[in-house]
Amino acid sequence: MVLAIASILMGGAVAVMVFSSDERALRASSGEIELLAKRARTIAILQTIGGERVELKAPGASGPVHARYNVDPQQPVFVRRWNTQEWLPMSERIVHVWRFDPDGLCEPLSVRVTHGTNLIENTYHPLTATIRDSETVLEVK
Repeated sequence: MVLAIASILMGGAVAVMVFSSDERALRASSGEIELLAKRARTIAILQTIGGERVELKAPGASGPVHARYNVDPQQPVFVRRWNTQEWLPMSERIVHVWRFDPDGLCEPLSVRVTHGTNLIENTYHPLTATIRDSETVLEVK
């Protein structure tokens, strides 16, 4: 009886550890994207001379890049543009440009980072480039 109770507790502990590691990985990626957005916004504001623009691009893109997010194949990233419903994938070959104007405004968009069946969706505020809304879906395996 004691061994049965101990094995149930150990099974639950392992499930919680796996569950929290997926959540940690998703939150780390989400935080990295938010940090890149804040950095791009700051650079856009500081470089207002001549109306330069700052762009946030996926790896492999050419042109003026001040921030870049490297896509992890185990954590696919999807982008939903303002006023659309479709989630567009981001990869080495599919580049998404997130434009930041010299006054600090950016295109409002949402970013979804997935890890297996788990995901985190963040909607960014156009004035501050910070996360306005966030939704996390985690499934216990």
